[in-house]
Amino acid sequence: MAFQCQRDCYMKVFVTSVVSCCPAELKQEVNGKKETLKGFNVILQDTVLFPEGGGQPDDRGLIGEAPVLKVTRQGPDAVHFVTSPVEVGQEVRVKVDWERRFDHMQQHSGQHLITALADSMFGYKTTSWDLGRHRSTIELDTPSVKAAQLQELEEAVNEKIRAHIPVNVQLLSLNDPAVEKVRSRGLPEDHAGPIRVVDIEGIDANMCCGTHVKNLSHLQVIKLLGTEKGKKNKTNLIFLAGNRVLKYAEKSYSTERSLVSLLKTGPDEHVQAVDKLQKSFKLLQKTNLSLLRDTAVFIAQNFMNNPERGNFFSLHKKEGDNEFMNIIANEINTEEILVFLTVGEEKGPGLFLLAGPSGQVTELGPQILELLQGKGAGKNGRFQGKANSLAKREEVEALLRQHCKHHSSQEG
Repeated sequence: MAFQCQRDCYMKVFVTSVVSCCPAELKQEVNGKKETLKGFNVILQDTVLFPEGGGQPDDRGLIGEAPVLKVTRQGPDAVHFVTSPVEVGQEVRVKVDWERRFDHMQQHSGQHLITALADSMFGYKTTSWDLGRHRSTIELDTPSVKAAQLQELEEAVNEKIRAHIPVNVQLLSLNDPAVEKVRSRGLPEDHAGPIRVVDIEGIDANMCCGTHVKNLSHLQVIKLLGTEKGKKNKTNLIFLAGNRVLKYAEKSYSTERSLVSLLKTGPDEHVQAVDKLQKSFKLLQKTNLSLLRDTAVFIAQNFMNNPERGNFFSLHKKEGDNEFMNIIANEINTEEILVFLTVGEEKGPGLFLLAGPSGQVTELGPQILELLQGKGAGKNGRFQGKANSLAKREEVEALLRQHCKHHSSQEG
């Protein structure tokens, strides 16, 4: 069965009647969390909202005033998920989210065109494709695509767009001889009725259930962004079509103006300026690490040279890393002295190290982990790890001082 959205891809509003409305649930991800939404599955007499299929995502829109959050195909029916019920038998106005739909039409027809020309020009077959939220990908059955081929393909694709070539939809019966000439990756198992063929005049005829532009000129322009290595010796070709190219250009220009302001250079010098900054940063990082190591040695030696040093040493430093803490621990005689070191934000996350006599470290390590809400492990007189919060650092230090005092009195 062909839906109204397939018969007329440009229809934005459609009046039809409600066939059924049943309670249902929709599983979706919101801000990385999975949620189950309670609502209703609605089947209409016909629809202008496309259910997902052929690599194309589903439409969004309204049934009356109720937002449609998902459209799926179940056999010959399109099932619309809404959060409020609609009355069975009622006549309703269905409205498509046109911006989303037209974007999908441009990307999908663009994919057909690129696929057809990649095959006819270089013999590269399309094995799959993905219509992404920001960019789309065509998987080509070739280990690589040369830069010159990519440029030639882009020029050919845009030449066809400028040629104002019509795109027609035909419905063919399974036993029609014309079906043999049609490009296809197979029909769904539950397919019934005539076969829908999208025909780009003189370029490509392909079995497809998706929504398409009626003329290649409606694609406006196609930009091939480049290629990436795909799975199983294949290549992923990344592209943008139509309004996505305009949005990409707008975003790129905005980024360019921001970089001009930050780098104080023209766009042509941006790469050189960033390269220079990175080299300067790496040099400063190297110098900083060297100073940090020297500081660690100085701190440790200063403590060891203090005749009234005692048997406990504690230090917190905002800037530092595991190496900084280990250098201090290495310079101090931890067979006799208990050392507690932390680096990071005073009340936030950070790193910690406890070093000292093995027995004491093994006993105290888990207690420190609990207080700092951390994760870590220990062996050979060292216990170190990550702290989710250093807010109770003073509490840990008090615990260790008490332990050292008690240990000294026992030895005395």
